[in-house]
Amino acid sequence: MDQKELEHHEIKALQETLLAEEEYTDLSMLCKMFADPTRLRIFTILSQETVCVDDLAAILGMTQSAVSHQLASLRKMNLVRSSKVGKNAYYHLADSHVMQIFSQALDHVKE
Repeated sequence: MDQKELEHHEIKALQETLLAEEEYTDLSMLCKMFADPTRLRIFTILSQETVCVDDLAAILGMTQSAVSHQLASLRKMNLVRSSKVGKNAYYHLADSHVMQIFSQALDHVKE
């Protein structure tokens, strides 16, 4: 790739590809959700199985309260969803996008 200073029209064209500031803020918040090792461990489990909080806490060796706190953050960002069965809430990844983001990031790390 040739390295040269950009022409004025090239700078303008690239500026027009920038997103609105709010979109960058939202994207930054999404990235933060993937920047925590505990949440990544939760993604690993939920990418394989729908799990209740108590089982997730046992798998991760954490308190139910600590897991619930992480799940609340993930729910707020629409990364996980829950369904109630009796007294238990069962969690799963919100959609295939979450799995794709997680899988591609993992593939990148393993390269």
